[in-house]
Amino acid sequence: MIKIRRRRHEVPALNTASLPDLIFTVLFFFIIVTHMREETVQVKYKVPDGKELAKVGRKSSVIHLYIGKPLARTVAGGYRLQLGNRIVTLSQLVDYVSDLRGRMQQEDAVQMTVAISADKNVDMQTVMDVKQALRQANVQRITYIGNEEK
Repeated sequence: MIKIRRRRHEVPALNTASLPDLIFTVLFFFIIVTHMREETVQVKYKVPDGKELAKVGRKSSVIHLYIGKPLARTVAGGYRLQLGNRIVTLSQLVDYVSDLRGRMQQEDAVQMTVAISADKNVDMQTVMDVKQALRQANVQRITYIGNEEK
């Protein structure tokens, strides 16, 4: 009788020499593409739904104004205004917007837009007071942030 020897078939080892290059390439891609949030939101807000939404032009000329209840439980009272990373009062809003406009480039200052992200339960009087303060600061463009209705 003939004995048949079976050969052992081994799977060749996986070559991982190019794996670090691939990982660093993917990491570099995500670093370049990712947009980092520059502001820490300190107020709680839930924007209302809307039908006619449009994208804002240049992001460098947009200033975000948040109107909502404070996140800190120690603060009592109604709604707070957050412009950039600062909580401001209505009387400080004019000076702070003027200061932000002064720090912008000339072409961005001309195109400056204030994007209001207000909680959907904010009373209209608060929004009107904010709009009056922005009018005193000579803001020509105001937009409202909302979610698209489904």
